[in-house]
Amino acid sequence: MEQDVESPAVTTRKPKLPKQAREDLPKQLVDQVRAKRKIQRYVRKDGKCNVHHGNVQETYRYLTDIFTTLVDLKWRFNLFIFVLVYTVTWLLFGFAWWLIAYVRGDLEHIGDNQWTPCVNNLNGFVSAFLFSIETETTIGYGYRVITDQCPEGILLLLIQSVLGSIVNAFMVGCMFVKISQPKKRAETLVFSTSAVISVRDGRLCLMFRVGDLRNSHIVEASIRAKLIKSKQTKEGEFIPLNQTDMNVGYDTGDDRLFLVSPLIICHEINQNSPFWEISQADLDKEDLEIVVILEGMVEATGMTCQARSSYVTSEIKWGYRFMPVLTLEDGFYEVDYNSFHDIHETNTPSCSARELTEMNCRARLPLTWSVASKLSQQGVLEPEGREKKSTTTLVTQEEGLEEQTERNGDIANIESESKV
Repeated sequence: MEQDVESPAVTTRKPKLPKQAREDLPKQLVDQVRAKRKIQRYVRKDGKCNVHHGNVQETYRYLTDIFTTLVDLKWRFNLFIFVLVYTVTWLLFGFAWWLIAYVRGDLEHIGDNQWTPCVNNLNGFVSAFLFSIETETTIGYGYRVITDQCPEGILLLLIQSVLGSIVNAFMVGCMFVKISQPKKRAETLVFSTSAVISVRDGRLCLMFRVGDLRNSHIVEASIRAKLIKSKQTKEGEFIPLNQTDMNVGYDTGDDRLFLVSPLIICHEINQNSPFWEISQADLDKEDLEIVVILEGMVEATGMTCQARSSYVTSEIKWGYRFMPVLTLEDGFYEVDYNSFHDIHETNTPSCSARELTEMNCRARLPLTWSVASKLSQQGVLEPEGREKKSTTTLVTQEEGLEEQTERNGDIANIESESKV
């Protein structure tokens, strides 16, 4: 008796084609592969740059700026180095105190009241290590005390006090700077998950939304946007990840924000915009990324804070607008962050901004201009005919001037005869 059992599907891994074979693929197949592949971001949504530095030969440059290197380390490495530096210094100076006691013979006269040691009650390496910790941290329990009969001990005490102060200043400074870094402040600066393109005041505009979740505001906040897209010059040079500035109000001052409530940042698509000739159909084929950067000073600390995000092609919605989030309540305004990322569809032409501008210009032209432009485009008005017409017009104007001159002369003669 046969049973209807579904057999597991056998998956076969397709072999990777060589480079020459990949170059010979049809264009449609290449487009399909490009559409299916995962989009590689230059800047991730959380603001971290997706760039790794490899094959760095001059690694000594990191040691020349050791303070910044320590601050940039992760917390686990920073804490490990913090503990390691203090432990090593304590051990080194503890060994130095034990060495002085060993050379002077203090360890051989333990309990001898007639012998004056360098450090009282130092009877081994452990006690020397504890004395080193008491000296560097200025604890001073009072049980182990240096005597005045040990000049080398006095010199070592001075050296440890100075070096201990330097180590304290360096390590505590690193920890303070790392704790007070405004990176976490950027976590409360939010960007909309998608950017939209729609018509605003008769012009196509690319828009995205920014907001601040805290009640303490960002002082001197400013916004920038850059288009990341590879390009090829006329000479054939390929420039990967070329950066192009996008105007978000630099000329008018709209890039300086008063970020109390969420704001919609607008980039007008005009002749200077990289999206000037891109239509809705062209946008789906483009491989580009928009990086937005919000900068300002933290009101509580005065330190500069920077928040970043990016939008790839699939996150740019054509023909949409943002939902309003600000409502007027009893005596105050309320922001509904549940609708911060919401968008709704609106009537938007699918043509490019250049085509939309040309259509608007043609719609505003008079009928006579439109007919003349049509005739000139169709070649009805020949250049030779225009030259003949212009020549005839000039001759007619010259004859008219001569007749007017003769009339003026006759009138002058008549006036002179009447006076006589």
